[in-house]
Amino acid sequence: MTQGAGQEPVVRTATLRDFRVPPYAQSPAPPASPHPGSAFPEGEPPEGYTPTARDLPVISVDETARAQPAPEPRPAAAPGLGPLYVVGDVHGYLDELLAALAEQGLIDSEGRWAAGNARLWFLGDFTDRGPDGIGVIDLVMRLSAEAAAAGGYCKALMGNHELLLIGAKRFGDTPVNSGAGTATFQAAWLLNGGQKTDMERLQDVHLQWMSRLDAIVQEDEHLLLHSDTTAYLDYGSTIEDVNDTVHAILTRNDADECWDLFRKLTKRFAFRDESGAGAVQELMAAYGGRRVVHGHSPIPYLTGEVGSEDGEDGAGPQVEGPHVYADGLAIAMDGGVTMAGKLLVARLPLHD
Repeated sequence: MTQGAGQEPVVRTATLRDFRVPPYAQSPAPPASPHPGSAFPEGEPPEGYTPTARDLPVISVDETARAQPAPEPRPAAAPGLGPLYVVGDVHGYLDELLAALAEQGLIDSEGRWAAGNARLWFLGDFTDRGPDGIGVIDLVMRLSAEAAAAGGYCKALMGNHELLLIGAKRFGDTPVNSGAGTATFQAAWLLNGGQKTDMERLQDVHLQWMSRLDAIVQEDEHLLLHSDTTAYLDYGSTIEDVNDTVHAILTRNDADECWDLFRKLTKRFAFRDESGAGAVQELMAAYGGRRVVHGHSPIPYLTGEVGSEDGEDGAGPQVEGPHVYADGLAIAMDGGVTMAGKLLVARLPLHD
């Protein structure tokens, strides 16, 4: 039975299957708090928070199995622009995001932009699984204004969880053609860590902001996108074409069309295996760039080092930084914060 919008999400423990491509993805609120530094202002999770996050199986990553970033020349930024930073998947972990941004000197102790003309790109997936997805969106929206006023910028890309949240709000339990039977955005959102508190706080301004996000951009010869898939090629042969097509789909507001976009951008692991370098090159041949930088698939799963379901020592995945793979052509930025890993913020290009 499909869960309706009025039903409580089921408390569940996420497992490895949450990071595999699900069948439907395969081819045939109130104003922001004045200080966003605490996801749990009173020290307790908000009512309605489903603890799907940080309950995943413990994964031990062999340090020798993780590729090291290859040195590369630092391309000159356009005149007047500062250094380039990227942020991996946040998934509602506001406190971890604030700490990671502060560590890089991008914000001050009050959570305000402190990086002058620096450039900051979020790679998508702001909500679901974690406790304060709307707080994360509010923070990114505010930093965008503050960075612009300081001569820099803070921008964001469309992740599959943005598409999922938009769909759950717009279409609810409306049946869609999933290619694998009947599905609904509402049921998929709940199964993928949708939080009742996020839905309750979701406002038109958040929906409008998410709907206008680009899907793919190029910065300093880095091709930035959310998902490690070549499905972007289905939406255009240039970056401009892809972004225009995605915006047009969301504007038309057709449930089946939005679902098809969501399921395609939920695909993953295209760059991981022997054909991975070729897949990256196919994207770069169309859209440019010397390296692809993405989120979506947690680094511990890309390395293939999966621990026991019970957890051997209670520690989280040993993720220290971005993962470079596919013959050095791809950089993964999802450090697995939803499995007690690390929320990654990195300056590009990477150096040893």
